[in-house]
Amino acid sequence: MSESTHNHSHAHSHAHDHGHGHGRGRMGWVILFNIAITVAEYIGGVLSGSLALLSDASHNFSDVLSLAFSYFGEVVSRKKATKSHSFGLKRAEVVVAVVNAVSLCSLGFIIVIEAIRRFSQQREISLGIMLPVAVIGLAGNLLSVLLLRNSKDKNLNMRSAYLHLFYDALSSVFVITASLAIAWTHWVSFDLIASLVIASLMIWSGIDVLRDALHIFMQGVPKDIDFDEALHAIASVEGVESVHDLHIWGIDSEEAFLSCHACVSQDKHSTEINELVQKLNHILEERFRITHSAIQFEHVGVCDNKAVCCK
Repeated sequence: MSESTHNHSHAHSHAHDHGHGHGRGRMGWVILFNIAITVAEYIGGVLSGSLALLSDASHNFSDVLSLAFSYFGEVVSRKKATKSHSFGLKRAEVVVAVVNAVSLCSLGFIIVIEAIRRFSQQREISLGIMLPVAVIGLAGNLLSVLLLRNSKDKNLNMRSAYLHLFYDALSSVFVITASLAIAWTHWVSFDLIASLVIASLMIWSGIDVLRDALHIFMQGVPKDIDFDEALHAIASVEGVESVHDLHIWGIDSEEAFLSCHACVSQDKHSTEINELVQKLNHILEERFRITHSAIQFEHVGVCDNKAVCCK
């Protein structure tokens, strides 16, 4: 009867590295800068008749919302785990990224529709207002980009906020270019062309962030982890006969989790299993940055060719 006995042992590594955001302190200043830029560009856009300036104001307004949501997401996602939320609220970061991405795409499409409508209704543009306001907007955006530059790779949320600011700085460059082109050629359609370029950038960056966020929501394997490589790393450890039911997923853009069944010979004692657990967790953390694993050990007899996902 010993062949049919299942030997289960669970190992959990809880060495989470919670790096608290260095960018949060600067986020408040960046939000204030973008509120000021939004107001200045909106007033300038209305007074000058420039859709490009209004587009940039819309983009800046989305920045304000993005940064506010990002700050909120950073704070909430660091809440500790509870009995009702055993992972904590780490997914708040991803929810915020989705909201930011959708708002960015929506504003982009609104600008495209308005630009198309205005092509048949050309209007005069006051370059004396358009150009100085665009330069002020560019200066503010560049300052914001510099403030958050060191935090952009921290997680999906900060990357989303940084992309908003980076593309907004680029948008200001297009507005300045359009105003100079209009001054040179007197062809006001450059304003609408600049608007379409800005809208395209907004939509492109929004889709990029949305794709990454949805990949996490769908429990996809993190992009920096190779599934087969992780499988081979576990299976090649001395004492592990085979591996099956391997799952790797990201709880947010920083932290990856892993669970699997590992088959070992029946003569393995508990002390040997404990050593195996430590060895596997060390490999997972060092090679794949996986700091939380759940590994279930079974006798080789349990793992036959009919086992699901048996490797």
